[in-house]
Amino acid sequence: MHVTVGRVALGDLSAKKTEESSADIRKRISSARARQRARYACVEGVGCNAHAAGRWIDAHGGVAPRARALLHRAANGLALSARGYHRVLKVARTIVDLDESTSVATAHIAEALRYRQADG
Repeated sequence: MHVTVGRVALGDLSAKKTEESSADIRKRISSARARQRARYACVEGVGCNAHAAGRWIDAHGGVAPRARALLHRAANGLALSARGYHRVLKVARTIVDLDESTSVATAHIAEALRYRQADG
């Protein structure tokens, strides 16, 4: 996963903003991991999205038709390998779990595509 982070403006460093606390983030991650364990309870040796077979997530991951269409367009346009396609799908499924949503929407696919390793 690759995330490019821009420079923070000096004024923003001392600004008083209410951000999500580490404790809240930890709760969200724990909740997402619990959902994943429950999802894969019937799949031997799998407890999270990262360890699931890409084909399983593709078939059972709750991908909305428009999200699937976006993923297919991106896969063709970016010449994604099967591994790359499934990796985007796994990251999108994790984003869904963190959002406490039930199905993969176009916004989840788009966000997962932004996390792809830049070429070169």
